[in-house]
Amino acid sequence: MKTIEDVGGRYELAIDGAAVAVSTYRDVGQRRVFLHTEVDPDHAGQGLATELIEWALGDVREKGLRIVARCPMVAGYLTKHHQFDDLVDSPQGVDGP
Repeated sequence: MKTIEDVGGRYELAIDGAAVAVSTYRDVGQRRVFLHTEVDPDHAGQGLATELIEWALGDVREKGLRIVARCPMVAGYLTKHHQFDDLVDSPQGVDGP
């Protein structure tokens, strides 16, 4: 069974209870900054990163947040899927001291 959830600071896609894809984030005010996404090598090539990112961005929309894509996989997804264009925000001020 496949599940996706926000476990605080990261989204996890699990298969039969084992996390096989993770997308980490941190919140800066009303912006969710996506930092890194990775898939377990044994599960690569199955579209799991895309599924995880799409779910995570939908969650951001539901929570009324904005998206800052520091993660190359999330940034790549956003350039191909424009249904989240209205949520994309500038990275200005998210990198802190």
